[in-house]
Amino acid sequence: MTALHGKTALVTGAGRGIGRAIAERLAAEGALVAVNYARDEAAAKDTVAAIEARGGRAFAVRAELGVPGDVDELFAGLDRELGPQAPIDILVNNTGITVRGTIEETTPEDYDRAFAVNTRAAFFVTRRALPRIPDGGRIVTVTSGVTRIAFPEAIAYAMTKGALETFTLALAKHLGPRGITVNNVAPGIVDTDMNAEWLRGDEAAWAASAGRAALGRVGTPRDVAGVVAFLASGDAGWVTGTTVDATGGSDL
Repeated sequence: MTALHGKTALVTGAGRGIGRAIAERLAAEGALVAVNYARDEAAAKDTVAAIEARGGRAFAVRAELGVPGDVDELFAGLDRELGPQAPIDILVNNTGITVRGTIEETTPEDYDRAFAVNTRAAFFVTRRALPRIPDGGRIVTVTSGVTRIAFPEAIAYAMTKGALETFTLALAKHLGPRGITVNNVAPGIVDTDMNAEWLRGDEAAWAASAGRAALGRVGTPRDVAGVVAFLASGDAGWVTGTTVDATGGSDL
């Protein structure tokens, strides 16, 4: 029997990249995983198929987060698959977009979009999920190493992730009496489709990114998924209100 047998997990933004790796890892640990996606149905179905091919259980649920009606759409999809008020033992807030630009380059539209997707969605998805998270449940939010490392070239993005870390700190205190742990995982530079445009195919960018990490390489989605799986497990029952740095020691 695996560590998360009998648990149900919701992973937002799980069709590709870090979210997919998290979904696959939680399923491998025995959880039934709701694979949320925004638009790419094929990618989400591929994630579910990969999980099922390894003997795991998962289903896809569409909801584009950061737009009006997003939370209602997400939970309507969950109810269709699980039944109304079915427990959500593990919530992983992973959905996010990167908005690049210095303070001079960032438009109000870019700023608002970044906060809508990265911060507002996590807040209200968590708010809706709370009555369904049993005592002793787990909430894990994927933030970023840019909350520790100055990143002026994507200042609005960094601000959204900093807000999430404050959200986690307050929520951990609030939910402590219920035994629900609330933590962050902060990745560094990870080889994902989101970073493909500037990272893959550019040897200089790849070498520079690897050189920033004390461990001397670019991160992988599985690196992050392993940390999330730990925080979702029973072994992390005495860890709450904190951020686990998963940057490979970048910019130490």
